[in-house]
Amino acid sequence: MSKITLLILLCLLSVSSSSSSSNAVVRTPPLPILPLPSASQLQWQLGHMALFLHFGPNTFTDSEWGEGHADPHVFNPSNLDATQWVRVAKDSGFSRVILTAKHHDGFCLWPSEFTEYSVRSSLWRNGSGDVVAELAKAARDAGIGLGLYLSPWDRHEVCYGKTLEYNELYMGQMSELLTRYGEIKEVWLDGAKGEGEKDMKYFFDTWFSLIHQLQPGAVIFSDAGPDTRWIGDEAGVAGSTCWSLFNRSAAKIGGDNDPQYSSEGDPLGHDWVPAECDVSVRPGWFWHASEVPKSGRTLLDIYYKSVGRNCLLLLNVPPNSSGLISTEDIQVLQEFSELRRSIFSYNLAINALVNASSTRGGINNSHFEPRNILQEDIYTYWAPEENQTDWALYLNLQDLVSFNVLQVQEPIHMGQRVIEFHLDICELGIYMDQFSIMNNISDTSPRSHVNDSTSHSANTTINLRRLQPIELQKIAHPCTGNCSNFS
Repeated sequence: MSKITLLILLCLLSVSSSSSSSNAVVRTPPLPILPLPSASQLQWQLGHMALFLHFGPNTFTDSEWGEGHADPHVFNPSNLDATQWVRVAKDSGFSRVILTAKHHDGFCLWPSEFTEYSVRSSLWRNGSGDVVAELAKAARDAGIGLGLYLSPWDRHEVCYGKTLEYNELYMGQMSELLTRYGEIKEVWLDGAKGEGEKDMKYFFDTWFSLIHQLQPGAVIFSDAGPDTRWIGDEAGVAGSTCWSLFNRSAAKIGGDNDPQYSSEGDPLGHDWVPAECDVSVRPGWFWHASEVPKSGRTLLDIYYKSVGRNCLLLLNVPPNSSGLISTEDIQVLQEFSELRRSIFSYNLAINALVNASSTRGGINNSHFEPRNILQEDIYTYWAPEENQTDWALYLNLQDLVSFNVLQVQEPIHMGQRVIEFHLDICELGIYMDQFSIMNNISDTSPRSHVNDSTSHSANTTINLRRLQPIELQKIAHPCTGNCSNFS
């Protein structure tokens, strides 16, 4: 499988811009590199952030892993408003919401016909409520996606541990969720189970077939896919290298998987299984009155280490016991949104003059011209000539600018190609040495951080999105005006 190394060069003084000819011969697009994402996987990756909603009896009993014995009457939110949940998610830039329709305690947030342990037995809405239905309507009205988590581990049902009987129950509940509430964008399940619990064989392949049959546009998340994978931690942090390529056969749902493999993926993987980073805004996954949320700057740091490393960020923001997202959590999300807006609302390179070491079909081919890189749409891209392993882009920003974040993307609908990239800067005829990676984001103002360090880092994969916080160095070397000696 052919892979490339990419060199990105920023020049702050004049570089001549190539002109395009109206008589350019149209060249076919490059051949995609397998594996490729499905349409639903591609839509999922482009969404970049989802909001997790952990809600249920645990919210009212100050628990994380309920034992399945709580009285259904404890579930009685006085002001549940799914529209507020969705509004908070949409206003904060999240593309979908995912609800714990059933957590490990077995309590169902919809009136399942297969158990009495559900909202039907609660005091909320006099036993006639349906949290899933209210959230589905709110999401549909707001135009954002809906995902559902149905825990395989069920601490309430007595048939748990009886392989055939419980698999039939699970598939019956899954069928209810996937046929009652309209389009479901994501089905979330995992292999979580406490030590000493009953042995249980799950018919995962049968479940997956049913899900894809009933909701063909949904992606399925688990430790090992099939459509998206767990990153391997609950801190929201991906490996600095994170391939969408993966071998599903190398991981097992609920198994003792290699955390490095889950975090980094596999450059030689046969399956397209991009990673999802889950983390909670609070220390726990369910709401607890004693806990406080992370700061907006902490969330920004997580954003760089998840979305910025080719992952979807799944941020848990649990509704409180009144059935609302708490004010302090909303304030943190607003701070997080404002930080992202201040950093990413304007592309400093939008008016740059762009050249490349080569262009597919020649310099007059507008279909693959270097300037295409300034458009964030992945379907418009630069393509170099074939049979090369090191290619370079030259950007003349036409002015001196300050920046501390570099965003680069690949047209992932054609596969993943780039294995390494680095950035050189030519300022006033002086070559500034490569940037170094900032491991902890403490200053998010849109300025470059110049220090006396002589270290620099080689940089890794791009895939859908690479957001690279940087520090500029003072290591200077002469360079020509067109930076043609950068190699």
